[in-house]
Amino acid sequence: MEELQNYLNAIRRDFTDKPLNEDSVNKNPFLQFSVWFEEAVNAQILDPYAMSLSTVNKEGQPSTRIVYLRHISEEGLVFYTNYTSHKGEDVSVNNKVAINFFWGELERQIRVEGVVRKVSEEMSDKYFAQRPRESQIGAWASDQSSKINNRIELEELVKHFTEKFKDTEVPRPPHWGGYIVEPQKFEFWQGRPSRLHDRLVYSKEGNNWLISRLAP
Repeated sequence: MEELQNYLNAIRRDFTDKPLNEDSVNKNPFLQFSVWFEEAVNAQILDPYAMSLSTVNKEGQPSTRIVYLRHISEEGLVFYTNYTSHKGEDVSVNNKVAINFFWGELERQIRVEGVVRKVSEEMSDKYFAQRPRESQIGAWASDQSSKINNRIELEELVKHFTEKFKDTEVPRPPHWGGYIVEPQKFEFWQGRPSRLHDRLVYSKEGNNWLISRLAP
């Protein structure tokens, strides 16, 4: 353990990517997000839409997992999941969440804090209809986050629902759908040399976004 600690303490990385300036960023954080996201896609980063989602349960215990961003507009960021999952249970009692995108190849991360709510059933239906059929079946077969006896039990449920819907389109399960995170704060982090990183925060006040710089 001591050797591992010494190794971790010895790791240093110089961040030398391009700077992040108040004068160069878009005044709208959603548009600035779009610029960085497009650059991440063009850089062929693996799964640029993968984001860590942090929730807090009724006991105050935080929990984090990776989900995929599936839609973004100036209303917020949308992901889809099982409403009865751990994250679904968490947001039913505490709708404050945090999101983080980390693109190490670009030495960038974007942090988002806000509140979450379900999207409309129509929006969930539309997205579910676009999913691969195997994923649609999986949404029915998996009671996400619940305990199961073994893998065979899950596979038997997949067979059951595959047979049930073999001659029809797979409908969206009532327990599955989208959430939209309505941001109250964005932080754009750009790695710089000597750990003197750039950190710009957009804070929402009324209908306006105020930009401030944080010490690294």
